[in-house]
Amino acid sequence: MIASAWARGMAMAAEQGSERREAPTRFVELVFPEQSNHDGTLFGGHAPSLMGKAAFVAATRRARCAVVMATPDKVAFHEPVRVGERVELTAEVTRVGRSSMTVTVDMVAEAPVSGETRLAVRGAFEMVAVAANGRPIRIPSSPSSVSSPSEETQS
Repeated sequence: MIASAWARGMAMAAEQGSERREAPTRFVELVFPEQSNHDGTLFGGHAPSLMGKAAFVAATRRARCAVVMATPDKVAFHEPVRVGERVELTAEVTRVGRSSMTVTVDMVAEAPVSGETRLAVRGAFEMVAVAANGRPIRIPSSPSSVSSPSEETQS
């Protein structure tokens, strides 16, 4: 039932000549003491690690093949993230080339009691699609669709 609804939606999109845009990849993490520095804030090396994981998943969803990180680029720390705060990472493929993609990742911190949110870190990551031998390969021109839960329940 779900698969047939998804297939109908894809067929309609193909008939209309439209290309579906992938939903952003989202992760939620809680900052624990072992992830912090001497000042009780998220260690600077841990933030790009979390962001790289989100970039990897977003790029893999777009390319539907193995990907590797070529370079982190323009990672900017805007606000400290304190121990006990929740962070939401949102990754989105913003550029697709022949074999590489740019994935932009935002890390938004949320205070546990007040619920106040703020952009803590933003960065871009260059990801490359690779074959089993590690050599770059062409990324398909149209994204493989990943349906959202709301689309899956529609009939």
